Amino acid sequence: MMTTKEYETYYVPAQSHWPIVGAMALFLIAIGAANYVTDLKNEESGFGGYILIAGLAMVIYMVWGWFSNVINESMAGKYSHQMDTSFRQGMSWFIFSEVMFFAAFFGALFYARMFSVPWLGGDGNNAMTFEVLWPQFVAEWPLIKTPDGTSTTAMGWYGLPLINTIILLTSSVTAHFAHVALEQEKRSQLKLWLGLTVLLGLVFLFLQGVEYAHGYSEEMKLYLTSGIYGNTFYMLTGFHGMHVTLGTIMLIVMFVRVMKGHFTPQNHFAFQAASWYWHFVDVVWVLLFFFVYIL
Repeated sequence: MMTTKEYETYYVPAQSHWPIVGAMALFLIAIGAANYVTDLKNEESGFGGYILIAGLAMVIYMVWGWFSNVINESMAGKYSHQMDTSFRQGMSWFIFSEVMFFAAFFGALFYARMFSVPWLGGDGNNAMTFEVLWPQFVAEWPLIKTPDGTSTTAMGWYGLPLINTIILLTSSVTAHFAHVALEQEKRSQLKLWLGLTVLLGLVFLFLQGVEYAHGYSEEMKLYLTSGIYGNTFYMLTGFHGMHVTLGTIMLIVMFVRVMKGHFTPQNHFAFQAASWYWHFVDVVWVLLFFFVYIL
C-alpha cells in the first residue's frame, strides 16, 4: 500500500542587498584599521580612523536591516522546520569560522612566545642571530622593551581583567537561566535574566575601555605599537571586545523581541543562536585571560 509523503514548503527569500553591504563594511574596516595603525605608528593624522568608523557604522546598519528582515519573515510564519535546520547549520559554521579566527591569533601568540623569543635570545643554533640582531636581548615574556629601547609595562591579570572575567562568566550563567526560563515559558524570569545578561555585557565593554585608557596612560605606556607584546595584547583583547559588542547587540535585539512577546518554547532559535554566540565569546575570554594575562 502506497502512502503519500507530506512535504514542507521551503521559503526562499528574494535577492538581498545586505550581503554586499556587509562585504563593503568589512572592507572598510580592514582598510581603515590598517591605515589607523600605520598613522599611529608614524604619529600622523590620516583618514584611517574615519574609514574604520564608517565601516563599523555600516556593519551596524547591515545588522539592523538584516535582522529586521529575518524577524519579519519569521513572525509572518514563512519559516518551516527545514529552514530552522538551515539556520542551525549556518550558525554552527559561523561559530566554527570564529573559532578558526581566534585560533590564528592564539597561534601567532604561541609562535612568538615559544619560538621567536627563544631564537632571538640565542636558543639552540641561533647564537649568531642573537649577536647580530639584538645582543642585549633578554628572552623573557612579556617583552617590555622594544628594539629602539622604548619600555612599556605589562598588564597584570588582577584588577580590571579579573573583574571582567568574573562579569563575563556570570553573564554566561544568566544567559543560560534566561534560556531555561524561555523553555519553561516563564516570561518574567526570562526578561529578568536576559536583561541582566545585557547589562553585564555592557559593563564588561565599559571596563575594557577603562583598561585600555589605563594602558595608554603615561603610567603604563602600553600602546599598540609597543612591540610584539603590545601588538598581541591589543589584537586579541580588541577583537574579542568587538565580538562581545556584536554579541551584546544580538542580546539587545533578543531582549526587545522578548518584550514584544516573541518566541515560544517550541520556536526560539534566534534566541538560542544568540545564546550560543555569547557562550562562545565567554569561552574565548577564559582562554585569553589565561594565555594573555596570566602566563
